[in-house]
Amino acid sequence: MYNYVDLFIAFMIALVATFLVTYPVKKLAIKIGTVDLPNRRKIHTQITPRLGGIAIFIGAFFGALYLQPTHEHLPEILLGAIVIVLTGALDDRFSIRPVIKLTGQLIAASFLISSGLIIERVTLPIIGMVDLGFFSVFITVLWVVGITNAINLIDGLDGLATGVATIALTSIFIMALIDVQIIVAYLCIVLIGANLGFLYHNFYPAKIYMGDTGSNFLGYMIAVVSMLGLFKNIALFGFIIPVVVLAVPIFDTLLAIVRRAYNKENIMMPDNKHLHYQLIAGGYSHRKTVMIMYAFSALFGALAILFSFASISTAFIVTFFVLALLHIFAELSGVVMGGRRPVVDRLRRLLRKMERNR
Repeated sequence: MYNYVDLFIAFMIALVATFLVTYPVKKLAIKIGTVDLPNRRKIHTQITPRLGGIAIFIGAFFGALYLQPTHEHLPEILLGAIVIVLTGALDDRFSIRPVIKLTGQLIAASFLISSGLIIERVTLPIIGMVDLGFFSVFITVLWVVGITNAINLIDGLDGLATGVATIALTSIFIMALIDVQIIVAYLCIVLIGANLGFLYHNFYPAKIYMGDTGSNFLGYMIAVVSMLGLFKNIALFGFIIPVVVLAVPIFDTLLAIVRRAYNKENIMMPDNKHLHYQLIAGGYSHRKTVMIMYAFSALFGALAILFSFASISTAFIVTFFVLALLHIFAELSGVVMGGRRPVVDRLRRLLRKMERNR
């Protein structure tokens, strides 16, 4: 069982360590020229240091040192994390080619696979448990690389990726506590603490960005904890749970791929048409856009927790809400119904009416 005092202490160690380490990391980033320059695609207007992910990694590491978790896959998880952080740091400094970034991610995934940490089976409604067999390695690589890049792609506004990752990790942490998955709870709590310590520096207006160092590290670790915990869940909708937890970054990534492929654009090249940019273009402020994305993430996280303990009838109700949220998400991004937003517009009118009646 858990020692909740130890969990709290580890959380505070990770939070304080990240908060303090971010200051010298920011100075280092400026000194070596690892900064984010404003351009047409980006929202910010000032030169901002990157490399904040190093502070998140160090803070989480100190928190984990206190807890001293033990697990058969832990050495390989750490080696993969180091490769991911180094790859991200190189990209933040030198803007390396996408194929080199992908190579780093594949190396990190290969450490996990070599240790035996793979998605061997999934639980599907009606069908039940499905053994993936030969495809387990492919699915594992796809999951690790996919989630790593999904968090990276959503890192477009101050505090956005940090907050969305924290909300996803909190959802996984709650499920880990209920299922008594100690290693998952340990990793989640130190990552949550590290993220919140960094969020002080990263929330709008950001003084430093996590860069690819941070977004890749968080994406990799979320993929890992979900493999350790969520994919082990034998609930009726076991396979759907991790997808719902990460619905915001996953859906945004899928929309980006479809959009770029449809427009005959390179799917690896960044653009300014992600959901958060669409919200800003629709008139929302920077801060309000981030809060809307947080709200979506929290809703999906809560629905995932309900999924993990739902009966058949409850699961169908939850599924309805998930699909409704995804439709609203798609309307906001402008990729359905020819850009029209009937549901979103109706919700806006309802909210305005409620505000006037207060």
